[in-house]
Amino acid sequence: MTRFQTLLWHGDEPVGICVFSTPPLSLAGRNRFFGRSGQFDRLRLRSLNHNLVLLSRVVLHPTYRGAGIGSEFVRRSCQLCRFPWIEALTEMGRINPFFERAGFVRVPTVAGGVRKVQSRTGHSSIYGGRRKDGSRKLVSQETYDKSRYARPVYYIFDNRDAGGRLGS
Repeated sequence: MTRFQTLLWHGDEPVGICVFSTPPLSLAGRNRFFGRSGQFDRLRLRSLNHNLVLLSRVVLHPTYRGAGIGSEFVRRSCQLCRFPWIEALTEMGRINPFFERAGFVRVPTVAGGVRKVQSRTGHSSIYGGRRKDGSRKLVSQETYDKSRYARPVYYIFDNRDAGGRLGS
């Protein structure tokens, strides 16, 4: 679910967008960073939703890439965010330190071991959506095939001292 987004403009043209959304219930990187078990009750879920948001998409027009504009745009978008913690999960983090340049901290992965490949149903419970009736929707076979071996990098942005904080 999209909570809000910020746009980057060049004159009258939008050239970038950051999309912030509701974070997934549990992520191994988040659990490591905050020292949590990953188990949630109603109070912990409320706290999570009140204090954490996921930067789920960053899109920058190709003309503006490679000049350092994107990382500064992401940093400023996060600083204007009303949430004290912003997280990002990206496969691209393995080869490009984009989020680190924007002020995020990379949370190390646990050394050793090969990630167990989940079934499409198990994979969908994490990444799939919900239908209007509340039942779970399976991710497409194509999405499952592309992402089942992914090992995304977890990043966290500490926004507790942001001066540009909007009202909560």
